[in-house]
Amino acid sequence: MRNKNAQIFNKVIFASCEQMLELADESVHLMVTSPPYFNAPFDYQNVFPDYESYLRLIRNFARETFRVLQKGRIAVVNCDDMLVEGEKYPIVADVTRIFLDAGFRYRDKIIWKKPEGYIRISRRSGLLLQHPYPMYFYPDNLQESILIFQKGKYKYPPPNRESMVDKEEYLRQKWFLSVWEMTNQLPTGKEDYPAAFPPALPYRIIKLFSNVGEVVLDPFLGSGTTMKVARETKRSCIGYEIDPSLRPIIEAKVSPNAVAGNLTEFLSR
Repeated sequence: MRNKNAQIFNKVIFASCEQMLELADESVHLMVTSPPYFNAPFDYQNVFPDYESYLRLIRNFARETFRVLQKGRIAVVNCDDMLVEGEKYPIVADVTRIFLDAGFRYRDKIIWKKPEGYIRISRRSGLLLQHPYPMYFYPDNLQESILIFQKGKYKYPPPNRESMVDKEEYLRQKWFLSVWEMTNQLPTGKEDYPAAFPPALPYRIIKLFSNVGEVVLDPFLGSGTTMKVARETKRSCIGYEIDPSLRPIIEAKVSPNAVAGNLTEFLSR
């Protein structure tokens, strides 16, 4: 376990997470991320030439995550099946299989339930109202999957009181259920970034699966939500992001110092 008195740091690396060359083997304590949605309308339309290209990205990212994660620790992937031009892609099943093939154990799955008023794409369920007959049913999607994987078995250290989970918060917000009701994050004037997950998602994962002073990795950092939450909960964070145009958004959310610098101090520990 990382020394709780160690200095907290945040570093952004503008590079692909398919090769996290800056990170040593078993150098991080928790991975939590949300990869880009495969060619999602509005958010990532036509980003990938085909589905196999997307799966290749996930395979490389899963393999590197397994390498840099410490033994016994947790990797969390927020993802969802995707409807693209009338075809449904089984992304949740494929991501699960890829992480198992990379060496992870399948630990659990949480369903993130969004508010019923949130439907960004045309209501598929309305087709049956137009044609009230069998075979016209298509449900509206109000959920995403939070997949939880583990690298082997965890050796529990002596209790660290500073890292205790707030039991009242745990009970009040019903973290103990396999369905988490959280309001999605919509783009705003300050953060015009598509499909950012709500701060509540990394907050719960960080609190439940890491200790104060440890290192959290987000291989698809995006606008920097995970890094902001990690800092607020006294964890260090390393983020990978391929889009340098997001630098101002990350700096505004975290700090300019988080984007600059190198990882020499971290890797030498």
